[in-house]
Amino acid sequence: MFRRKKEVVYSIIVSGISIEVSRKRIKNLYVRVNRNNGLVRVSCPFMISDYALKQFILSRLKWIENQIVKANSRNQKTVLKYESGEKIPFEGREYSLVLKEVIAKEKVEKIDNTIIMSVKGSSNIVKRQELLEVWYRSQLKERIPELIEKYETKMGIRVKEFRIKKMKTRWGTCNIRVGRIWLSLELAKKSLGCLEMVIVHEMVHLLERLHNRRFYNFMDEFMPNWKTYNEELNSSID
Repeated sequence: MFRRKKEVVYSIIVSGISIEVSRKRIKNLYVRVNRNNGLVRVSCPFMISDYALKQFILSRLKWIENQIVKANSRNQKTVLKYESGEKIPFEGREYSLVLKEVIAKEKVEKIDNTIIMSVKGSSNIVKRQELLEVWYRSQLKERIPELIEKYETKMGIRVKEFRIKKMKTRWGTCNIRVGRIWLSLELAKKSLGCLEMVIVHEMVHLLERLHNRRFYNFMDEFMPNWKTYNEELNSSID
C-alpha cells in the first residue's frame, strides 16, 4: 500500500530570495515572512505545479520584499538601557521611563504618560529588564481572562488554561489536546486589539486545527475586524 507523505520541505530561489517551500495536504497557497529573521516560507498543496508556485510567489514579491525590509529593521532596533527618558512600549503606545531609586520593594507602575520604575541602587540593566517583564506579565494576566471568557461564550468552547512566555517567532500557540493556549509576553507592548486578535486566533484552533478556509471563516465570524489588528501586529517594529 502506498502511503502519501504528509509534508515535503525544500528550498527554492525566486528573484534572489531564498524561500522554504512546504508541500502538504492543504487546498490553498500561503506565504509568510518571519517577522524576526525575514525567513520566507510558502505552504503549498501537493497538486500545484512548480510553475504555478513560482507565479504565485512572483505575484506576492513586492509584499515579500517589504516584509523582509521590516524584519531587517527590527533586527537593528536600539537596545534599551532602562534609564530615565527612554521610551517604553506598552499597549500600543510609548511611555517615558522615569527611574526612581528606593530602599523599599522594587516595582513598576504607569502614571499618566510615564512608566515609573522604582529600583534599588544595586539595580543593573538585567534586573531592570526582568522587573519590567514581571510587570508586563502582571498586566497581561489582568486582561487575558476577561477576553477568554468573552469568546468562550461566543464560540461555545472552554480554554482550560492559558500561560504566558517569552517567544521569539510567534505571538501565540495552542495545545488542542489539553485545551491550553500560550501567549507571547511581547503582546504586553501591543494594543489591546492585537492581544484580543491573538487570543481569538488561538481559541479558534480549538474549533479548527488547520489554517484553512473554515478557520478563517471562524475568524471573520467571531472577530470581523481581526485583519486590521493582524496587519498592525505584523507591521509594527519593536
